[in-house]
Amino acid sequence: MKFTAEQIAGILEGDIVGNPQTEVSKLSKIEEGVEGALTFLANPKYTPYIYTTKASIAIVGKDFEPEQEVSVTLIKVEDAYKSFSKLLEYYNQVKLNKFGVEQPSYISQSAILGEDIYVGAFTYVGDNVKIGKNVKIFPSSYIGDNVIIGDNTVIFSGAKIYSECTVGSNCVINSGAIIGADGFGFAPNESGEYTKVPQIGNVVIEDFVDIGAATTIDRATLGSTIIRKGVKLDNQIQIAHNVEIGKNTVIAAQTGIAGSTKIGENCQIGGQVGFAGHLTIGNGVKIQAQSGIGRNIKDNEILQGSPAFGYGDWNKSYVYFKNLPKLAKTINELEKKEHGNS
Repeated sequence: MKFTAEQIAGILEGDIVGNPQTEVSKLSKIEEGVEGALTFLANPKYTPYIYTTKASIAIVGKDFEPEQEVSVTLIKVEDAYKSFSKLLEYYNQVKLNKFGVEQPSYISQSAILGEDIYVGAFTYVGDNVKIGKNVKIFPSSYIGDNVIIGDNTVIFSGAKIYSECTVGSNCVINSGAIIGADGFGFAPNESGEYTKVPQIGNVVIEDFVDIGAATTIDRATLGSTIIRKGVKLDNQIQIAHNVEIGKNTVIAAQTGIAGSTKIGENCQIGGQVGFAGHLTIGNGVKIQAQSGIGRNIKDNEILQGSPAFGYGDWNKSYVYFKNLPKLAKTINELEKKEHGNS
């Protein structure tokens, strides 16, 4: 896929300095630029590379004036970083712009398919599925019976959405994600064995949710596990049955949330955080990586540690944590002196 400087400048509403017919077919960092690549200059400390880069086109700010000759074609814009990000988004849309149903694949006759959808090869679409407009389902995906998927959602290769689940519009579900597997529900019997408790609920994912690769969201025992609008989930997160995550909350990788915990809106949760079950986490809460949460949390608390406590208190306490050997030695010496004088 090739673009000329003229085409790129048109998308970004930029001005060209150099050859408008220069073509690029790849992206690169400015210090790693090669012929045929597009790059950008936003951070002033990378300015020396504009004179040595082998890239063919560079996006720069309108206020950039080269102090020596440059071989790269420049496209001047108001904000180089934002313009490059816009171009990445455009490029991604073009790259994902697939249509039609590839074979071999299976689509139930009772499934309802929206306009302009794409279904990749080796995909299974079950009975009574409803798929909205402009949905992209990449190869080897599984869409179970009675699933509903909203408009403009993208489901990448190998994702699995179990029966009865609902996915909103403008969502992204990355490869290997599993939506709607059974929750971890078992009850011990008189023999000490565990009997499975049927998990007959579902998962509801609202609009504009991103779900990372290999993240798992379990179906509810009864009712729904709910991921509210705008939530962003990183890779390899475990969300147990009947959990609810409030809108615009972001969660980093390897976090685990036990059953029936409710997390509020606009929370920021670091990687490898562990939540016990049946907790209520307020709105605007920030939790540092590797923290362990075993109690209810009020709105806007900032926590760290395992078990987690106030972030400011944790930082003050850490000064003492790291000096414990010295403190213990000092105490021992004082005790010896005291016993020697008694």
